[in-house]
Amino acid sequence: MGSRARARRAAAVLGFTGLLCAVLGAVMIVLVPTLIKQQVLKNVRIDPSSLSFNMWKEIPVPFYLSVYFFDIVNPDAILLGEKPQVQERGPYVYREFRHKSNITFNDNDTVSFLEYRSFQFQPDKSHGLESDYIVMPNILVLAAAMMMENKPMSLKLIMTLAFSTLGERAFMNRTVGEIMWGYEDPLIHLINKYLPNMFPFKGKFGLFAELNNSDSGLFTVFTGVKDFSRIHLVDKWNGLSKVSFWHSDQCNMINGTSGQMWAPFMTPETSLEFYSPEACRPVVRGPKHTRMLAFVLLSQLMEGFGLTFLGVNFSHRGARVSPCSHSLASIPQSGCWERRNKADAPLFLSHPHFYNADPVLAEAVLGLHPNQEEHSLFLDIHPVTGIPMNCSVKLQLSLYIKAIRGIGQTGKIQPVVLPLVWFEESGAMEGKPLQTFYTQLVLMPSVLHYAQYVLLALGCVLLLIPVIHQIRSQEKCYLFWSSSKKGSKDKEAIQAYSESLMTSAPKGTVLQEARL
Repeated sequence: MGSRARARRAAAVLGFTGLLCAVLGAVMIVLVPTLIKQQVLKNVRIDPSSLSFNMWKEIPVPFYLSVYFFDIVNPDAILLGEKPQVQERGPYVYREFRHKSNITFNDNDTVSFLEYRSFQFQPDKSHGLESDYIVMPNILVLAAAMMMENKPMSLKLIMTLAFSTLGERAFMNRTVGEIMWGYEDPLIHLINKYLPNMFPFKGKFGLFAELNNSDSGLFTVFTGVKDFSRIHLVDKWNGLSKVSFWHSDQCNMINGTSGQMWAPFMTPETSLEFYSPEACRPVVRGPKHTRMLAFVLLSQLMEGFGLTFLGVNFSHRGARVSPCSHSLASIPQSGCWERRNKADAPLFLSHPHFYNADPVLAEAVLGLHPNQEEHSLFLDIHPVTGIPMNCSVKLQLSLYIKAIRGIGQTGKIQPVVLPLVWFEESGAMEGKPLQTFYTQLVLMPSVLHYAQYVLLALGCVLLLIPVIHQIRSQEKCYLFWSSSKKGSKDKEAIQAYSESLMTSAPKGTVLQEARL
């Protein structure tokens, strides 16, 4: 009796535990998605109490700027009208440091900030030193010559004389450090003195001179604290709701994010949109992969971007001209200065090696080898949080050159879009930031997600234990009752037989002797 009672109590305890697990699992199935969403929203909004705020403020991801130069192999032959030949040099790698300052929270659920960038050369990651010499077009001379194309001949002759006096030539041989961060050139002072609005820079000239220790403009973005539907979207840039650099209202819009974080809970159908100060326009691209939502960025901008400038149209071979074309494409260090429209420098952006552009551009220059693996760009975003995990943005800066009648330094240069440099900005979350991010925003939600189903399944299994125990107990009771009933009949028969033997025999009955 004791063992059966203990078994009944154990079965009851297990059944009660199973009921609790099943109820808890069912409740979690209903509530966990909401809890996960609330946890993610709490930690991805721009708020000092959120987990991602410090990541947003002081980006912990190590960013690198890798620069590749197109070294001119045959500068003298180009002046004689031959096809340019280039040799790619690099990469020259720089560690990029970013931090936000002047962070101001506004009353309309927005925050304003400036993000500064600085660069430090990494010799161990580079294929060369900043002291390496590179032969490349003299951007100042050739750009100035292009801008003088429709000027009076007398002015062109004066410029030719000035170039000769200053020792300026169509091609130059300078170090990587000078090309990157600037060099003194008397031509800059001369042009700024007599043609003050021709170039949008003063002092030293370098492709990345004003990018170092500078900001990309004042961004004002929505925090998502009060209105989650607009989280990370740009409200204004430099106080403007739209720019005026393009011939289309759509291209002049300032929308999307600032390119650092996106709204969480993305789907395979979610499109990626951000405002690029360097490109002076919003960029929109759809998803390529569904798991990490790897997006190919800027390809709409780059396919044909810069093919229409200074009245020169390269679309006769089937190239698609960007609807956001402008006479002045982006100089990397300049951003969208209000004064940049005063210059008509024939510079433009594209994919490296003219990947995804009209083949005529790559065919016009020897030494270019466009391919998707090396020259495409991507951004991997965690779909639940909208936080970038890995990125690689690659852009090329090119210069349109040709012989200008009246300016002797241009010789017999045939019209060509000549690549100058291409660069890659890349970064991947790793180390402690990745561990914190993974634990708080990936691992814990996953554990909760699977725990609800485990609890429900465990509860159902435990609930079966008392049911099975009850069924088995009923079978044992029935068997015991049946065997007890059959035994009582046998006892009654034996007792009747014994009583008959004990009863005395009637008169006249002869008892027979039993013989053994």
